[in-house]
Amino acid sequence: MSFGWSQSRRINPPMSRETILPEAVIPDARPLKGLTVVEICHSVAGPYAGAVLAELGADVIKVEDPRHGDHARGWGPPYWHGTSCAFQSLNRDKRGITVDLGDPAQAADLKDFILRKADAVIQNLRPGSIDKTGLSGATLLSEKPSLIYCNLGAFGATGPLAHRPGYDPLMQAFGGLMSVTGEEGGSPVRVGPAIVDMGSAMWAVIGILAALQQRNATGRGCVVDTSLFETAVAWMTIQVAGHLATGEIRRPMGSGIPEIVPHQAFRAMDGFIMVAAGNDGLFRALCHALGRPDWADDPRFATNDARVRNRKALIPLLEAVFLTANREHWAECLDRSGVPNAPIQSLDQVVVHEQTRALGLIQAAPDRDMALVGLPLSFDGVRPPYRCSAPELGEHNLDLRAEGPPIQRAKISA
Repeated sequence: MSFGWSQSRRINPPMSRETILPEAVIPDARPLKGLTVVEICHSVAGPYAGAVLAELGADVIKVEDPRHGDHARGWGPPYWHGTSCAFQSLNRDKRGITVDLGDPAQAADLKDFILRKADAVIQNLRPGSIDKTGLSGATLLSEKPSLIYCNLGAFGATGPLAHRPGYDPLMQAFGGLMSVTGEEGGSPVRVGPAIVDMGSAMWAVIGILAALQQRNATGRGCVVDTSLFETAVAWMTIQVAGHLATGEIRRPMGSGIPEIVPHQAFRAMDGFIMVAAGNDGLFRALCHALGRPDWADDPRFATNDARVRNRKALIPLLEAVFLTANREHWAECLDRSGVPNAPIQSLDQVVVHEQTRALGLIQAAPDRDMALVGLPLSFDGVRPPYRCSAPELGEHNLDLRAEGPPIQRAKISA
């Protein structure tokens, strides 16, 4: 018997007739439909990996401690429907059960379910914790070689720090991101979004999908390992390459980058505008847009190599010009000249912008007065639907009980 979503929380309402495609050929924008994933995770990285798989159509069963659930449930305010907004955003489209992993009977029955039903498992518990439950990758694959098991750790699977816990801001610090973020001479600055957590989730998903492809060819699963530290270093790929090539230690540059000039934000009369003149042709177009075509022929600025070397001479000249008019004026000038640019928007501007709306990036919940960001993916023009809001703690325990033995023997808390 397969699991079933409760009747009140099954799927989105039927697609609007305004769709470009007739109903008979509407693509199912859920390519992982039929895949079963068990998520033994908390906080951000593991749950976001599970959410991506769920939004792509997988049946993701989120396992939580019956005493307190995922720590992220209490990360507020703000709260939405009694649970933190963070939890709601990271756990949509899943089913949720509570299992006391410290209870050998419950852990054993979860193991039995995994062996019978699961295609993949994701876990991001504190290093070493999962081994005490009998649910480690090595144990499960010894009994089910087709299983794909993803460890999403802190410092990685091996090495002197492998058993240390870690969190996004620690890895932004330890992995070097904070050494190149912020203004030169200022205090260390963390990238606002949990970029290491969410990036690690993406690597977990990539690893699982690659392992699925391998399993399709060989019939065998594997253990996939990724971590916050590995992700942090991977985000620094270009900076590390520059250091290895030259020995230079990169420093914070505000909105700029070391390799391209001008490629940064400039202050106009009423705010900042980001300018990306990423090659010599675009720089020439920028100079014409600013009314200073002579700069394009100045040997100090004629090539990107020269502009990088003479950054301290060029940037003040540009800054002085941008301060003479407002952002709208400069946006119009740059657009006419074909120079890529964008205003620095606040969140309230982003969520109501016509481009955001046209793409349908903000999706309304089908079961609550709530809206969240959807996956940044579409399949034949259709974005995966918002099927179900994040589960209440233990919401689907009864679904599992109805499944019959051996889940019933686990006496999963209601």
